[in-house]
Amino acid sequence: MTSSHRDLSAPTEPNDFYLRTMAEDTARRAAAAGPVTSPFRGAPEALTEHLAEGLAAVGADVTALLHEIHGYAEPAFEEVRSAEAIVRLLAAHGIEAELGTAGVSTALRARIGSGEGRSMGILAEYDALPGIGHGCGHNVIAATGVGAFLALAALEKARPGSLPGTVVLYGTPAEEGHAGKEVMARGGAFTDIDAAIMLHGYGYDAADQVWLGRRLLDVTFTGVPAHASAQPFMGRNALDAVSLMYQGIGLLRQQMPPIDRIHAVVPEGGTRPSIVTETASLQFYIRSKYPETLKDLSARVEDIARGAALMTGAGVDISWDRHPANLPVRTNSTLTARWCERERERGRNPLAAGVLDESIAASTDFGNVSFRMPGIHPLLKVSDSDVALHTREFAEAAVTPAAEAAALDGAYGLAGVALDYLYDDALADAVHEEFESAGGAVDVPHFFD
Repeated sequence: MTSSHRDLSAPTEPNDFYLRTMAEDTARRAAAAGPVTSPFRGAPEALTEHLAEGLAAVGADVTALLHEIHGYAEPAFEEVRSAEAIVRLLAAHGIEAELGTAGVSTALRARIGSGEGRSMGILAEYDALPGIGHGCGHNVIAATGVGAFLALAALEKARPGSLPGTVVLYGTPAEEGHAGKEVMARGGAFTDIDAAIMLHGYGYDAADQVWLGRRLLDVTFTGVPAHASAQPFMGRNALDAVSLMYQGIGLLRQQMPPIDRIHAVVPEGGTRPSIVTETASLQFYIRSKYPETLKDLSARVEDIARGAALMTGAGVDISWDRHPANLPVRTNSTLTARWCERERERGRNPLAAGVLDESIAASTDFGNVSFRMPGIHPLLKVSDSDVALHTREFAEAAVTPAAEAAALDGAYGLAGVALDYLYDDALADAVHEEFESAGGAVDVPHFFD
């Protein structure tokens, strides 16, 4: 009898068959779906032509900003140089920005327009991932948001009165793991806008994709230390409680909706093998597709923590949302359709909702904004489809010529949607009717109380 042995000093190579099959399925669904269209006229064509000209005039600045922020790669709440780079660029174009808005030192706000009528917010992220840099492409997000804002400012300067309302640029730090937008909202941000738009870099151009709600859970078990050999019966093992909870989560997965996600790390697991562990802890991300199912999943996970404490005799401390929770994104399909129309003017054809497999889903704090007001968070192709977010490969893609082109195309799309919303009363009415029919504004800070 013979057996084969692999080299156990290295992990096995993951099989990419599922990803390749998913890409093929996406292509088939895209061919069958057709383009996303809007029944609304939006802004006059003459204005969007000027918008394109204004964007072309600031294109070099937008590209330079994309590279500058990528080079800084500052993590959450440390984006000092990135925020200052945006403020400098706005000042160079005659626009004053408030740095440190909503009580967050690296957040910023700038405004253009009449100050009357409707107001549209354009959001720009610029934080990076520790150790990976811009593996989520927030430098591209920043460039598109600032580029859209500058294009609209150029239009207003060339044709005074072209903006029949107000456009507000919000620089929103600390999306990665910290829900910076929720921190800003609780500090008074976003109360001066009626709708909000932004985009995210990806491996596809897509009108919409599932973004899961996410909560952060810290669980600490406290036991009784004892000599693990001489008197183990006098101890209560906190590490045993951690192990039981981890296994309990594994068993829970069978009864979870298929798109729900739970992942954990063990920050503390004891000090020495000879001591029954006194303190051990787990940290979880809990994710779900809907606010209601996220609340339900949270309760079930909490029950498992209590059960592990009962089984081991350990004490347990359960602490939710050290950083504010992210709600799922509630996408406004009326605004999304205008985005698709504008992107086709740049030669892109965003995939319709439902074309991308929803099993590849992450989270974003823009969800919290989208439950306060109508919003969109479409995806913009900056890399090959098999390059995942939060990788060094995506960080490399975020400064390629493809990323530069995407930033300008995305800036035009965001600016066009903002102009459409300000000009077209019927469009704006439909946007808000859709938002109200979906449940209207939610009390986000107290949703999980």
